[in-house]
Amino acid sequence: MSENAACDIVVMGVSGTGKTTVGSRLAERLGLPFAEGDDFHSDEARRKMASGTPLTDDDRWPWLRRLRGWMDIQNSSGGHGCVVSCSALRRAYRDVLRVSPGSVYFCDLEADEQTLRSRMTHRPGHYMPVSLLKSQLATLEPLQAGELGLSVPATGAPQETVAALYDWLAAHRAIPQEMPEPAQITPRA
Repeated sequence: MSENAACDIVVMGVSGTGKTTVGSRLAERLGLPFAEGDDFHSDEARRKMASGTPLTDDDRWPWLRRLRGWMDIQNSSGGHGCVVSCSALRRAYRDVLRVSPGSVYFCDLEADEQTLRSRMTHRPGHYMPVSLLKSQLATLEPLQAGELGLSVPATGAPQETVAALYDWLAAHRAIPQEMPEPAQITPRA
């Protein structure tokens, strides 16, 4: 990538994969701003999911555009890019996020259904019920040819996943060259 191009990183996957934890820690390591994609959902969409009703495309398009708008703002002031967490389940959804003057890399976090169910069950205060996991898994389209990114197991410790993503991004020159050396992250308890 060119030295001046922004690099946006989307940490994606179904609910329970650890998108927020991994995304925020990756952003911290890279010194980039981070946004939690769930914060861009409308109150109506959150209520819908909390009631156990899957979102439709009509629910998702405005949400994805709001998130892409935030990404654009981060890059419009000469920033190096940003990191966002977002389910980005289908390629069409990723296409909305991919519209950027720089490169957009997708980091697909993967875990088996049993692990996801366990994580979601033990996650207090989140509006996404375990009952919607099957719907998300059925909707998920793995990264396809022509999409910049990688799939990585998210079954170990978050810092291991962050390290694997960082190493891959560095190997693919997705990290702008003029960025300072990243700080070591300390695992959170």
